[in-house]
Amino acid sequence: MSLETPAAEPVSPPAPAPVRDLDWDAGKARELGERVMEIWLELLERMPHLPVARPHTVEEVRAAVALPIPDEPMPLDDLVAHLRDVALEWSMYPGHPSFLAYILGSGTVPAAPAELLAAGLDQNLGGWRLSPAATEIELHLMRWFAESFGLPPGSGGIMTSGGAMAAFVALKTARDARSGWDSRDRGLVAGPQLVMYASTEAHVVNERAADMLGLGRRGLRQIPVDGELRMRTDALNEAIVADLAAGVRPVAVVATAGTTATGAIDPLAEIADICAEHDLWFHVDGAYGAIAALVPSLRPLFRGMERADSIAFDPHKWLYVPPSAGAIVLRESHRLVEAFDVNPSYVHEDRERTKRGANLMEYGPQFSRGFRSLKVWVSLLAHGWSAYERRIEHDVELARYLYRQASERPEFEPMGPEPRLSIACFRYLPPGLPEGPEREAYLDRLNERLMTEIQLDGRVFPSNAVLDGRFVLRICIVNFRTEAADLDLLLEVAAELGARLDAEMRAR
Repeated sequence: MSLETPAAEPVSPPAPAPVRDLDWDAGKARELGERVMEIWLELLERMPHLPVARPHTVEEVRAAVALPIPDEPMPLDDLVAHLRDVALEWSMYPGHPSFLAYILGSGTVPAAPAELLAAGLDQNLGGWRLSPAATEIELHLMRWFAESFGLPPGSGGIMTSGGAMAAFVALKTARDARSGWDSRDRGLVAGPQLVMYASTEAHVVNERAADMLGLGRRGLRQIPVDGELRMRTDALNEAIVADLAAGVRPVAVVATAGTTATGAIDPLAEIADICAEHDLWFHVDGAYGAIAALVPSLRPLFRGMERADSIAFDPHKWLYVPPSAGAIVLRESHRLVEAFDVNPSYVHEDRERTKRGANLMEYGPQFSRGFRSLKVWVSLLAHGWSAYERRIEHDVELARYLYRQASERPEFEPMGPEPRLSIACFRYLPPGLPEGPEREAYLDRLNERLMTEIQLDGRVFPSNAVLDGRFVLRICIVNFRTEAADLDLLLEVAAELGARLDAEMRAR
């Protein structure tokens, strides 16, 4: 007879109890969603009658909106009241008809529910298996844009967070494709200094991209511009030849299709010829202007863009969708994979067996990618392309209208070239201002103060540019609500506030 105690049967640990605090059901989601929808509809109705911006200080805004994080749920009524207060009292409105400042779209109405659906679907476009429909919509949309720009079959690209990331992706791809060695694997020390070229009017994001790519800010050579603020191709060619003679390796040229200050378009066809001669990557920074190339009446302004190796453009600019939505398309889209592909062991899949599509984490620096293409896609489907063509043409005509009005009124002076796209510049010129050595410096100070006072006034909202050292007022219309009356209002407000400021400043 054994005296051993039988081994105890293993006891399974108890299953954790469910925790459902964050898992709202459809009924609770509907209640919040419908009440937020009411705030949005109220904003749409009231926006034309609200100030574009209010003169709130940072202390005032912070005190009003920076609530303490509660330990327990905020009552729904209190939460909705807070959101309404944020929307209607403490925000400014780029979608306001009189917002004329920076290159920021007015936010199409269809994009807002599309953003809600994108958030609800919670897709991650880093992997096709996590976003089958979303990935195919984005790739299809990018192919449509690429082919509409005139790039050949096989072109395509990806959505990005904006023009800065599009510039980085394009120039990273250019560096790897034209360096002459495996710069991804061996780094920049394996060969001569690399340089790229852009005009003095090019956007600073290209300089930042050169910095992030290890070329340094001086690695983006700044080429002077002509009288119309376009890159001088003679100076570009001279800079390339000088760098080659010095043992430096040129890899890319950034041509701007619509500069930030005036909307100038570099001579794209001539730059394409120079790039072909020296085997350089031809990148077009069309963050603002490239979309206008899809409008038949404006397409001739962009002759040569169809020869680009890459084109950056921002749908949150002249496609009017809310931020953020940038894009980059390439003549040879496989170049993106060559520049960014990695193979982490934890995302293994047998594509031959699964028949799945492209993982967009291989096409750019982001692994996790949201469904930002949906708001662009839905806006295009809801409006149709013809509506966009009509509105973009109208934006250009409005900019020309303001330029002409500033020419005809004695208290204003048009500045910079006559608009070719939807940017116009002018300055306030007080009647009776005496000639003399201090005149230009005084006008700079006066117009700088005037821009600030107009923005604080809130009835209309322009920005500024600095042209040939002169401080000027600037408008950019990428706003489908703006009409001629809003531009007339700008001139009236500028004349009113300018006269008051001029009297105060001259008295001092």
